Amino acid sequence: MSAPEPVRLLPTAAVPQQAAPRLDVYPLTGRSGFRAVGEVSLPTRDRWERALERVVREAGDVGGEDVYYLELSAVTFVDVAGAGALADTAKNLGGGCRLVLDRPPDSLPRILGLLWPGLPGIEVSTS
Repeated sequence: MSAPEPVRLLPTAAVPQQAAPRLDVYPLTGRSGFRAVGEVSLPTRDRWERALERVVREAGDVGGEDVYYLELSAVTFVDVAGAGALADTAKNLGGGCRLVLDRPPDSLPRILGLLWPGLPGIEVSTS
């Protein structure tokens, strides 16, 4: 019996690491609300929830307006927990205030409609 031949490791191409998910939030100019860029998932949920907490605080101070805009055209993904935080925010708005989701990812209105049907306080704008 001969000794097994040693295994030679061949060099492999470097496997690129995916960047960690990001979520950036910027105040809107000219109207009450914020613009979000990135994705809402476990690594970014704290930032999303802090932004939504600010919505509840500021909603009473929007100067007579009853609308708070969330410009979401640059958001690529919102997980179910992020949609739940949004639904909770809508429930916590007082005085007839409403959230207008401006161009959210296609899945977000579907998730909201499926899990929180008929939720008052959220309007989706696709234009």
